[in-house]
Amino acid sequence: MTLYTKNEKETEALGRKLAALVRPGMVIALYGGMGAGKTAFVRGLAEGMGLKARVSSPTFTIVNEYMGEVPLFHFDMYRLSGCDELFDIGWEDYLGRGGVLAVEWSENVDGVFDGDTVRVRIERGENDGERRITVENLTGFGGGEN
Repeated sequence: MTLYTKNEKETEALGRKLAALVRPGMVIALYGGMGAGKTAFVRGLAEGMGLKARVSSPTFTIVNEYMGEVPLFHFDMYRLSGCDELFDIGWEDYLGRGGVLAVEWSENVDGVFDGDTVRVRIERGENDGERRITVENLTGFGGGEN
């Protein structure tokens, strides 16, 4: 399914909407270039999950943990060169902690995701702030099935 947003607030709102459908252990792989809106999407996701944290890109820390009833583990794979490095930072441990894993720059570690992974592709639109957001493998998001 493909959805369109006109600004950052609408991109965050889509993240909040997705939060109603998350479950422990879910992996959300985010794809998109620099400044596409991946962190804005995760900011909305965290808010929708009831997390009161200041969400920022974990580019230098690799992962930010936002604790709540269901924790959110926010990864940024920009600096990783492949799947081996992901396992070195404890990926499997995070999978077993019962949280939601939101992964920016998923194209750098695409080989670790299985068929249950929700994929969110964010592309810039024609005008500043506009985004084309494609959600794959999440039934019920946006009112339809995919």
